[in-house]
Amino acid sequence: MRIFQFKQESGKQITKFDSNFVMSRITQTDKAAHIGCMHLAEGGVIGYHQAVVPQLLLIVSGEGWVRGEANEYIKVHCGEAVLWDKDEWHETKTEAGLMAIVIESEELDTSLLMPLEVIV
Repeated sequence: MRIFQFKQESGKQITKFDSNFVMSRITQTDKAAHIGCMHLAEGGVIGYHQAVVPQLLLIVSGEGWVRGEANEYIKVHCGEAVLWDKDEWHETKTEAGLMAIVIESEELDTSLLMPLEVIV
C-alpha cells in the first residue's frame, strides 16, 4: 500500500489559454481503466478483499481509515490517494463518511502523484 497526495499544493499552475487554475495530475494509462465514485455514509466500509487489478483510491471528501495486508490502519483525508497492487488485500472504512474516486487498471502510472507516505 502506498499513499500519495493530489492536494492543490502538489499541483501545477496552468495559465495556457488564459486559464488560471491548479492541476494535480493523477495517472496515465494506455490500457483500459474502470473509474467509479464510491459514497460511504457514516460507519461505511469497503470490506477486506484482494485487488483484482491495481487500484487507486482518491479521497475527494471526508476522511477514513485504510489498511493493506499489515492489518495496521492509516488515516486518510481529502486530497490523499491510496494505491493497492494487484492481489493485495485491503480495506477502507470511515466513521464520519467519505466520497472517493476509484481508478482500476492493469496499468496505473503513479509517477505524476506526489508521495505522502510509503507503507511497506
